[in-house]
Amino acid sequence: QVQLVESGGGLVQAGGSLRLSCAASGRIFSINSMGWYRQAPGKQRELVAGISSDGSTSYVDSVKGRFTISRDNAKNTVYLQMNSLQPEDTAVYYCKVVNKVLLRLDDYWGQGTQVTVSS
Repeated sequence: QVQLVESGGGLVQAGGSLRLSCAASGRIFSINSMGWYRQAPGKQRELVAGISSDGSTSYVDSVKGRFTISRDNAKNTVYLQMNSLQPEDTAVYYCKVVNKVLLRLDDYWGQGTQVTVSS
């Protein structure tokens, strides 16, 4: 099993910044992709940003230019730097890690961290 521990959420005013962290531990073989998702009340969970094993990144259009995803492979940790936060960014943010075991890909999710942006 792989455990994920998230941190860094909180309450911030519009225009402010937060940095989320997600550290993986346990039976890690080879972490493939890592990503951040969010789910606002009454909405479906959406992929916010992803980063592959080679470091390539992708973002949902609404956060491009404001959010930056990065990873520290030595620490098995993924980060999400969020700048210029807006009230519509308010959601529970979840990290997801894909652990590659031989030919199998296993998904693991963090517990979620609340991000609230006040106007």
